[in-house]
Amino acid sequence: MSGISTHVLDLALGGPAAGVSVKLLRLIDGVWVEVAAQTTDADGRCRELLAMGDVLRSEYRLVFNTQAYFRASHPPGTLEMEGESPLYPEVVISFIVREPSSSYHMPLLLSPNGYTTYRGS
Repeated sequence: MSGISTHVLDLALGGPAAGVSVKLLRLIDGVWVEVAAQTTDADGRCRELLAMGDVLRSEYRLVFNTQAYFRASHPPGTLEMEGESPLYPEVVISFIVREPSSSYHMPLLLSPNGYTTYRGS
């Protein structure tokens, strides 16, 4: 199992959100530093943004480019979005790794006007 991973589901389409740009940042000396970047696969997953042995006790952020995803995956007029843009142009999930030997799977349930997340398994 990977150290840090994510899975994005598009609630408006009722399936995986393929093609979402995801960045993983780590707080180093008070500065957010990008440590990984991937795009979700056909199943909406980034299976291993950071391998178990590379995860450190620290604060991390996942940054999802939701605006680009919605513009690319939903034709104009198909979603109830102000000006055909999602309410949240990006979603940021901040979390703390307290136990680097544990798996940190951070799913994102996404819609044009909201989102939710939790620690998965």
